[in-house]
Amino acid sequence: MRTTPRKSVKKARINSKLYLVKAIRTPYWRPGHDYIKSIIAALRKIKIREGDIVFISEKAIATAKGCIVDEEEVKAGFLAKIIARFWMRIVWGFILGPLSRLRKETIAFLREYPLDYGARHKEVALRHAGLLSALCFGSEGGIDGSNLPYAYVCLPLYDAKREVEKIRTAIKERLGVNVGVVLLDSDRCYDWKISYLSPRPALVPGIRSLGGFLIYVLSNFLKLKSYPTPIAATGIELSLRELLELSLIADKARGHGAGRNVWEMAERFGTSLTGVTWDMLEKIPHYPVVVARRVK
Repeated sequence: MRTTPRKSVKKARINSKLYLVKAIRTPYWRPGHDYIKSIIAALRKIKIREGDIVFISEKAIATAKGCIVDEEEVKAGFLAKIIARFWMRIVWGFILGPLSRLRKETIAFLREYPLDYGARHKEVALRHAGLLSALCFGSEGGIDGSNLPYAYVCLPLYDAKREVEKIRTAIKERLGVNVGVVLLDSDRCYDWKISYLSPRPALVPGIRSLGGFLIYVLSNFLKLKSYPTPIAATGIELSLRELLELSLIADKARGHGAGRNVWEMAERFGTSLTGVTWDMLEKIPHYPVVVARRVK
């Protein structure tokens, strides 16, 4: 669920294979939205072909399925309060943030990390992602509040493999073509040469999920190449490296939506961290579906 003002077809060459990549605009997917219907309509619009690869935002589907938590209703525990006050403001603001090569604006936000709202958010992360992920500065284990209103955050899809199979079957039944389907998250996975590591859970073979904030900090400190994380995939006949390179192009084609994080989103709309509304988000173009087509 990320956006840019204008979308066009992009060309990409991966291992001598030429691809055309197109992001498709759809309505914003609120909870309860018929996302399968929107995906089919988007693919029909561009005349989807046999063998195309369809990248879909995991965040958009999770939101449509109602996998969200209202942090206004969460009571923060002692550990969550310590993380918000000490770990985020001091450790991330002055040590890990610079080590991870975070943007100056992000570090400035971390040094003023909101204590009440932040503690509630860390409580959600502790419950759903565990301590190592909760110690990340954002998107803890795939938990994300960007492009969501009020104090809502989105949880990762725990049935991602079943979801991609369901979407691929629906495309086959309604449009009569076999395509590859990839659920994609902008959270990064990193190339450690011997393996691809991600701080968040992923079900694509070859990507190992471990380490939480440790992998994030070390990978960025070492300036390792990073990619958006394919969470689950089906119908793909690519090597993992090719899939990651194509995922990177698809992620760039989709854009950044209302902002990379809740701070950017609030700044864009000129409101507080919890002041963004559904109506505000619906005014922004959304591109949850990206199609890659190989030119033979």
